[in-house]
Amino acid sequence: MGEVICSTESICPVCLKKLPAERIREGEEIYLRRTCPQHGEFSTVIWRGKVDMEEWVSGLKPSKKPKNPGCPGTCVYFGLCPSHIRGTCCVVLEVTDRCNLKCRYCFADNQYKPDKPFDEIERNLEACIRPGETLVQISGGEPTVRDDLPEIIAAAKAAGARYVQLNTNGIRLTDEAYVRQLADAGLSFVFLQFDSLRDSVYEILRGQPMLEIKERVIENCDKYNLGVTLVPTLVSGVNTDEIGDLLHYAVKRNPAVRGIHFQPVTFLGRHPETENPDRFTLDQLIDAILTQAGDLVKAENILPSTCDHPLCGIHGDFIVLPSGSLYPLSKKGADSPQSCCCCAEEEDDMPKKNREFVAQRWERTKEKAAISDDVFTLDGFLERVRSHGFTITAMAFQDAGNLDLERLRYCSLHVYHNGVFTPFCAYYLRKGQGV
Repeated sequence: MGEVICSTESICPVCLKKLPAERIREGEEIYLRRTCPQHGEFSTVIWRGKVDMEEWVSGLKPSKKPKNPGCPGTCVYFGLCPSHIRGTCCVVLEVTDRCNLKCRYCFADNQYKPDKPFDEIERNLEACIRPGETLVQISGGEPTVRDDLPEIIAAAKAAGARYVQLNTNGIRLTDEAYVRQLADAGLSFVFLQFDSLRDSVYEILRGQPMLEIKERVIENCDKYNLGVTLVPTLVSGVNTDEIGDLLHYAVKRNPAVRGIHFQPVTFLGRHPETENPDRFTLDQLIDAILTQAGDLVKAENILPSTCDHPLCGIHGDFIVLPSGSLYPLSKKGADSPQSCCCCAEEEDDMPKKNREFVAQRWERTKEKAAISDDVFTLDGFLERVRSHGFTITAMAFQDAGNLDLERLRYCSLHVYHNGVFTPFCAYYLRKGQGV
């Protein structure tokens, strides 16, 4: 039966009914276990024992907010419920269901509905943006299939968005003139799908070779001072052996590349059918970073997310030194504001602090100028922090197989749709499976 670590809530992966659940330790591994009266018992591995889970979550401060019996359904249809702990750090706004790829793995698996007209997108931007604060992620589908994307970005800036992020596969960004249009419209930075340094992996995951495309995108964004964060989708047995190589590549491409954001594959939307998917867990990712990247990163510099639940993500903040090594600005147990990604104690302040902290690392300095290699003076060090910042982050999204409502309550990445904000994983669970 295993050792019960704690009680939580989940759903049945078949009928999606809300169920009581437990985290159970069996040997080195930890499972999320629950029983549906209709469909039986389900047990999903959530931790492989590569990192001490109790230590990893030790900084989590339990919330006093009561649990909402209607969550997650109420959050999907009526917006964030009263038991939700975090405010909005980043807003995801889908501008299309269309895409110019048919990837084997896609959390969206959109049904290619007609695009919303520009004026509706503009109204949504005005409704979801807090002037001077909001980081809005323009997403889809593939946003660049809309010819009016520059106008959408300009509308987001006109509505007061502090940062505008583009989530993209990059195909259209191989057009330098188009990248210039996006930059002139006010785009802040790019989250670029970047799964591998091998075209054989792209052929498996994306259906075609794409490495040359990705490298041209980085070059074009560099010309127009748009920071790029690489976003690998990690699939066990496909590209999880490349984590160290991807990290080294990202560091070498700094300052054009501002960081790397790993996403262990989530079994939402479109994915190969399987009853027991081989999940790549967050602690496996941490272990892979440390073992594959050599001495580039130390364990004390990879921290749990404090803006979301610790089981949802990791964070490491660095500068790239002239030697090509990483100098850590985050350290476990440090008594400085850089010891975590959010420098706030109050629940409502954390998303705002996290948004500013991370976005300023992803955004490039506006002026391209000669950067001093002297990092041993205060001015030189601070200049390097601005010009050569680098982040290592990850988000382990949830699906019907491993949804833990304790984690969901801490979500700060919210999708804006139908006039409400919804936690990211709940939204895509609904979109793909009908919650």
